[in-house]
Amino acid sequence: MRSELFSADNLEKESAQPGLRLQNSKLLKAELNGEFMARVGSMVAYQGQVHFEALGSGGIGKFLKQKLTGEGVPLMRVKGHGDVFLAERAADVHLIDLEPGDALSINGANVLAFESSLKYDIKMVSGAGMMSNAGLFNCVFTGQGRIAVTTHGTPVVLTVDQPTYVDPQAAICWSASLQTGYHRADQLGLGTLLGRSTGERFTMSFAGQGFVVVQPSEEPPGGFAGLGGGNQQSSGGILGNLFD
Repeated sequence: MRSELFSADNLEKESAQPGLRLQNSKLLKAELNGEFMARVGSMVAYQGQVHFEALGSGGIGKFLKQKLTGEGVPLMRVKGHGDVFLAERAADVHLIDLEPGDALSINGANVLAFESSLKYDIKMVSGAGMMSNAGLFNCVFTGQGRIAVTTHGTPVVLTVDQPTYVDPQAAICWSASLQTGYHRADQLGLGTLLGRSTGERFTMSFAGQGFVVVQPSEEPPGGFAGLGGGNQQSSGGILGNLFD
């Protein structure tokens, strides 16, 4: 049987080392010898002795936070020996290796899989209010290990070494050490009152030293419904204490 479908580019990529790696730009391959965490429903194929265990958001604390915020990652634990292939609606897949001391703030909707050595929590996006892609909250990953994230289209990685502003619906993830806020990009005036707008009412601001990953697509914001924009550093109260 002959077909371009069977070209070397489409054949399964083999490696002697277990772990997460790219099969292609839209497909993640996990060469499994132990366990890792993955988004529920992301498995498209597997070979070998593999078991899947639903975890919800990964613990009662994260479950409560997810219910309160709408943010989080619906997880399954994948265990055993074999090869597991994962994807999310043909989105582009990218791998990020975290080292000790690193912290990555990411929209939970863009998390595809991660090694079990990593830890994550749901945190307030300081100063950004409802202006972040994930809404009022984001997932913050720490520890040492690899995480696979998704974007809609090929992203740009901006180095934050000067004031940086990003459409909140295009910001995927950023260095958690950055200071975040929001900036009114569409100036108020008679034109605004008459319904004329640039379509860029607010942007997220980033300051400090780090990076921001921006996708060429705008996703509608999620998060805690009913909370408007504002400086979250002054939110306080029960939620402020819970997510500090």
